[in-house]
Amino acid sequence: MNVNSSQEIEAGLTPQHRFYIPSSALQRSMGGAASDEVLLVSTVIESIYFKVSEPRRSKSRAIMPTRIDGDVMGGFVLVVRAGSQSVTNLPHPVRLTFVHNKQVDAGTCVFWYESAHGNGTVYWSPDGCETNNTGSETICSCNHMSFFAVLVNPELSVDKRSADNLSYITYVGSALSVFFTTISLIIYICQQRRRPEKAISVHMQLTGALLCLHLSFLLCCFWVWQLKGEKEEEEGWVCGGLGLFLHWSLLATFTWTALEGFHLYLLLVRVFNIYVRRYLLKLSVVGWGLPTLTAVVCGISGVYGKYKVELTDENNLNSTAAICWISSDFKQRLVVSYITTVALPCLVILCNSCMLGLVVFKMWGLRRGGERQKMDREKGSRLWKDCATVIGAQLGAGSTVGVSEHHLRLPAGDLRVHHTQLPAGCFCVPVVCRFDLQVSIGHLLIQRPLLLPENDDNKF
Repeated sequence: MNVNSSQEIEAGLTPQHRFYIPSSALQRSMGGAASDEVLLVSTVIESIYFKVSEPRRSKSRAIMPTRIDGDVMGGFVLVVRAGSQSVTNLPHPVRLTFVHNKQVDAGTCVFWYESAHGNGTVYWSPDGCETNNTGSETICSCNHMSFFAVLVNPELSVDKRSADNLSYITYVGSALSVFFTTISLIIYICQQRRRPEKAISVHMQLTGALLCLHLSFLLCCFWVWQLKGEKEEEEGWVCGGLGLFLHWSLLATFTWTALEGFHLYLLLVRVFNIYVRRYLLKLSVVGWGLPTLTAVVCGISGVYGKYKVELTDENNLNSTAAICWISSDFKQRLVVSYITTVALPCLVILCNSCMLGLVVFKMWGLRRGGERQKMDREKGSRLWKDCATVIGAQLGAGSTVGVSEHHLRLPAGDLRVHHTQLPAGCFCVPVVCRFDLQVSIGHLLIQRPLLLPENDDNKF
């Protein structure tokens, strides 16, 4: 449409898109035309027509505008163009308003940049635009006219129906995990009574930590589900206590997983001249003491409470799912979460991988040093079976812990279905792998007898 260049233009194209153009911008777009009217083009286009192209190498050393990536908010692009001249570096900016139904904290105003070198480079750039988020609106102030949009980071959301279905799968899987973990613990107790061994005691500690993890997870979910309305605010300290119990159980599981690797290292590598007074007591101090100290410090700092996840259904209606965990209101929540649920598991995996490498290397050395002759196919095959046994034990134990960690760290509903894989792993892996390891170690000891330390309370 043609508009008077001496007047300001303010209009709304849709309920979600408005724009304001100062008269100086319209006069700039006329160039040297004698007419007072200028052609103004303003419309809304779907964002699917804007395909980002990677910058190509060019001999030109011209400075390129900044590029950012993201999703176009609302899926629409606001077009504001005037006249036949390129309008840039305006003294009074063009103002564009994008209205949205839900609050957007990380939206960025951008324009569609097309390279003038003809190399096909097109992308979104924030240069020349300022962003002002008011909660329900995003106001862009830009010093040029172009194709405008608001880019937001892609949000992970799940509808309420899917969240409910995944919740039921989670509860059933967790209940089965409790059942099979309890059976595993009973088996270890019976083995310990029949023939006391330090290895069985270590397995019992890890199984007990896993049992606490499953029970605490169920308690945290059911407590939040039961408390709705007035009681929710009155008994918030109970949710904080359950969050502390869940965090403590998770840390204890990670710690005892690391101690399992350390124990395997002592069992197969450091066999000679090992004398550790009160070995199990020292392991218990580390395995239970460090998680307790960490959880207490976090509890005193007010870390624990309700962790809330926003859910969106097919009608764009928002709801909230919660669990007793690290509170969403705690300012340093991400720091605590990444240190205790990301950095610690990565450190455990790294340490146990080093232990695994040493164990495999030791088994290889025992095979080669038996008769100082070339191994035949049968011995070589047996070696690979031994290595596969050790690797299977490590991966089996690590997969169960890894699923639990991801389940707690990511938003509710993302990986809940994987929780059903936990019961079989908790029950089968420790028992079967223990038998295989005993058989493998027995074969090694037959080929090369070792002087094992006495099995008393003060020695390892």
